Amino acid sequence: MKRPAVQHGSALKRLMRGLRLAADLLLPLALFYGLRAMGVSAYLALLAGTAVSLAGTAVDVVRRRTLGPVTAFVITLMVFSTGVSLIAGDVRFLLARGAWATGLAGAWFLASAFTRRPLVYLFSRPLLQGRFGWPGDWDAVWERVPRFRRVWRVTSVAWGLALIIDCVLRIFMAYTLPVDSVPSLSAALSALTTVVLITFANVYYQVTGAARKWSRFYAVPETPAQ
Repeated sequence: MKRPAVQHGSALKRLMRGLRLAADLLLPLALFYGLRAMGVSAYLALLAGTAVSLAGTAVDVVRRRTLGPVTAFVITLMVFSTGVSLIAGDVRFLLARGAWATGLAGAWFLASAFTRRPLVYLFSRPLLQGRFGWPGDWDAVWERVPRFRRVWRVTSVAWGLALIIDCVLRIFMAYTLPVDSVPSLSAALSALTTVVLITFANVYYQVTGAARKWSRFYAVPETPAQ
């Protein structure tokens, strides 16, 4: 009787998480175009959308309550994004605000690939550990299986490079395209980048066998972590 309740709770959490991500993407966009339709300047409309995004991020930080690597990552991006938004500049500069935060995130993902625990590992662990065919006790697997460590380092590099490319494209759009078209195109690019990265990661995990705890991927001699 408990298993269906647990599965229902997990499904509900995933649904709420998906709805929250959609809201984070669409609410600032809807606010921008709504204000523009009311005759508000592009600069003020962008600032309003920025305020909504920052408020959502602040709520996430407060809900986490603990200052781990993931929370530190979120806080850093929030502070950086806020600082960029407050810098006096023209509307083009404000349009590129998201690009700078994306570039910082990409650099962080890249750098984390060479640290003790890559960012993708830290983000994925609460969602996948012991679920969907993944093994439990990732710390033990990390110490024992070199391939497991390599999978997360490769994925973190892929995320880092993709986010940096995303950053460059956003800056290009911000300074070359019509002002009113940039927010929607940036949102579309963000969604596309996320879908491509998640698809790549899941295919990679399946091909390597990392997402199947019974696969030969985990049948390796014990090797201490580097």
